[in-house]
Order: sequence, then structure tokens, then C-alpha cells
Amino acid sequence: MPPIAAPSFTRRGRTLLEGQVAQLITMAADGSDKVLLLEADEVIEAPNWTPDGRQLIFNAGGELWRIRAAGGGSCEKIDTGAVRDLNNDHVLSPDGQTIYGSDNDGHIYAFPIGGGSARRVSNVHSTPHHYYLHGISPDGLTLSYVAVEGPPERRRINMFTIPAAGGPDTRLSDVDYPNDGPEYSPDGKWIYFSSERAATRPGHAQCFRMRPDGTGIEQLTFDERVNWFPHISPDGQSIVFISYPAGTTGHPPNKDVILRYMQADGSGQRDIVAFLGGQGTINVNSWAPDSRRFAYVAYPMRDQA
Repeated sequence: MPPIAAPSFTRRGRTLLEGQVAQLITMAADGSDKVLLLEADEVIEAPNWTPDGRQLIFNAGGELWRIRAAGGGSCEKIDTGAVRDLNNDHVLSPDGQTIYGSDNDGHIYAFPIGGGSARRVSNVHSTPHHYYLHGISPDGLTLSYVAVEGPPERRRINMFTIPAAGGPDTRLSDVDYPNDGPEYSPDGKWIYFSSERAATRPGHAQCFRMRPDGTGIEQLTFDERVNWFPHISPDGQSIVFISYPAGTTGHPPNKDVILRYMQADGSGQRDIVAFLGGQGTINVNSWAPDSRRFAYVAYPMRDQA
């Protein structure tokens, strides 16, 4: 089936390079059965599956869109009310009724899956505290996120949780090195994340997991590459993460990246697929509910697509 025709997405934030396209792709966990669902001339980012397996939700131009996971049909914009500058951090409630997303105003909002007015979840702080959402607990009651804390000259990136209904922030880390992507395991016993806590040089992030209270930290990757965003499958058995070339700082766009596989304890690591990508490729958990497939965005040059 050919990819569907992309609608006219709002142009906001990062743009593609001259001659570059964005491709929304699904693939089996072993790297087989690659399906191109959508090709666009604007940046699209961060696909995740609805719990019923029927749709993918992705970000484009500060807005959220949905597309049929089986292909065909068309893209549909999700009404997010007055919140129209969302970044690529969003998760779905386990019952599939609510989308939680981070806006570039620094807050987390909740939206009905069918669209509608936004509800602010996050708190107003007296000092800078910019929320970037990454996970939701299996019972749907708690969100996990990273906060960029403090003024630029003393910026820190630490992990927190907050009730999905709103409430106090709970700190999980209090360190000066960067952390990112805290995401609950399906059984709620772990939070997976990436961090520079074991870095041998600035920017050398690896994948870790910890208990939901921030204790019991275990390192899962140990190589020279820069490894980000370990996403665990709904059955709790498999992880896909994005691996950057050695020497990369952060998770920038337009890098020769590899999506890699490992088991939940970090064993059995292997490459799945390599392409031009990075920021926006798998910033959120993109596993299908049956744990057999995952979604991602590649950003090839048109003559290589």
C-alpha cells in the first residue's frame, strides 16, 4: 500500500533540510515487514500507538495528529483547544481516553482523545521548572517527566513524577548531569531512562532503569555510542532504543542513528535498522499493543528515500 498523501502541516519550530523528507514507518521488532505510512515535506515527530492498536498519534507543527496504523485513509488533526505549541513529548492513558502532552510554554496538559479543551496538569513554580513528559504508570494515575530546572547558567535536568489528575511534584533525582525519558514498565516495577550518570565524557548518555521511587538504579548499555530513550514493549519483554554515533551531545536531528533492540534487563542487544534520524524519531514509546511492531520517523534526503 502506498503512503497516504500528507496534509498541509503548520510550519513551526524545526524545519527539514533542503531536499529532505519525513517518513512515518512501522516495522516488526526483528527489522522485517517495513511499512511506510506517511511521507511529508514538513517535520513530523514522535509516533505512538493507541491502546486499541488502530491509530498512531504523532506531532507536527506544535499540533497532534492521528493516522490509521493499518494505512490508508487520511490524517486527522486532534483538537487541543488553546494549546497549539506542543513539543514531541506525549503519552496516552492506558484506557486510551486521554492524551497528555508537553507544551513549549513549559507545562503538561491533558486532552480528550477525541479532541477538546486542555486541562493543565503541571504546577507553577517560583523558579524555572520546564516540564517534558515521558511516561505514565500502568494504572494511569501518575506521570513521569524530566524538568529543566533553574536559570540557563545553572541548568539541571532531573526526573520527577506528578499525579495525572494534578498535584505535587515528586523528585526522583537530584543531580547535576542530564537525565531524560523516564518511562514506566508495564508492571510498574521499573522506570527506564537515559542519563549521563556514568558518562566517561560530556554527552556520553547510556540507558538505565530504576525503581519508581528513584532507587535501585541499574545500567543497561555500556558501549561507546550515545544511547537514548529505552522504550519497553507492552508485554514487558523487549526494548527499542535510539543509538547515536560516539561523541554526540544530546539527541539532535539529522544524525546517522541506529534503532537497537535489547531485552528488558539489557541483554541480547542487536541492531534493527540504521537511517538518518534523531530528534523526533522515537521520543515517545512507539510499540504496538501486541508488542510485535513499533513505529518511528526517519528523515532521509529525498534522493535516498
